[in-house]
Amino acid sequence: MNNKQILLVEDNPDDVALTLRALKKNNIANEVVVAKDGVEALDYLFGTGAYTDRDISKVPAVILLDLKLPRIDGLEVLERLRNDERTKLAPVVILTSSKEEHDLINGYRLGANSYIRKPVDFIQFSEAVRQLGLYWLVLNEPPLS
Repeated sequence: MNNKQILLVEDNPDDVALTLRALKKNNIANEVVVAKDGVEALDYLFGTGAYTDRDISKVPAVILLDLKLPRIDGLEVLERLRNDERTKLAPVVILTSSKEEHDLINGYRLGANSYIRKPVDFIQFSEAVRQLGLYWLVLNEPPLS
């Protein structure tokens, strides 16, 4: 898992733009792949649908996963990731505006590595993204696959 790519699973175009802007502002130049719903995220990770030509041995360095997604929600995406040998160890950070306690509990129960509530303020959000990038892309030691 030496790939330093980020998979951002987010259906809200404003949140996608905000996240990309925060990454850029913090000099996180890693390639970011955006999946707009749970189906697209799973297709990307497992090389199905529009991504049949993708090398699925390259698991993203970190997956930033929203929960409230169309077609397949984030918790189901997480469950499918954890149930597959190829992706069960991929770092998953739930990045959501959900304040539901059951989302937090279920996220960790299903194997999320971290759960972050999106701050509404850009400065706070940018700092959260900076810390995310520093930890998951620089400091964290992923297992070799």
